[in-house]
Amino acid sequence: MTRVLDKREPVEPATLRATMGAFATGVAIVTTACDGEPHGMTVNSLTSVSLAPPQVLVCLTNGSRTADAVRRRGAFALHLLGQRQRALSDRFAGRGAAHFAGLDVTLDEDGMPLLAGGVGRLRCAVAQLHDGGDHAIVVGAVLACEPREGTPLVFHRGRYHEIHGEGHEAPWLW
Repeated sequence: MTRVLDKREPVEPATLRATMGAFATGVAIVTTACDGEPHGMTVNSLTSVSLAPPQVLVCLTNGSRTADAVRRRGAFALHLLGQRQRALSDRFAGRGAAHFAGLDVTLDEDGMPLLAGGVGRLRCAVAQLHDGGDHAIVVGAVLACEPREGTPLVFHRGRYHEIHGEGHEAPWLW
């Protein structure tokens, strides 16, 4: 029997978080610099939007220093994390922390802070900004990208997970 959702019942944030937690995602860090100060945050709301033109979408917490800096700078870098980068993910997930203290950070020719390691990196210019409730939906025009070898860091049901059997096709895939 299919249950019809009653649109009059508000969806509780905890219920939405638990439901969407069933969707496994990769983990990334967004970095930018504004007025000479580096900013960064961990995200898992990230997707490819278009190959032509190359665009990605990332959701940033409204009111965060990083979201404000991305808006002001109009550019950001995305660092796709590998499974051995859990500590880095946790570091950039903390609010108000000195995220960059003691890290191996390179500044590109435009002063964008770039982190070492990971399974990929993209540099983007803000193409569009949209209101997304408590998040800003940022569409980035991809200016450069670097795919790298490795196994991604995966997040599911509030925890990190490892991918096993890389290179082996699941039996239900064609």
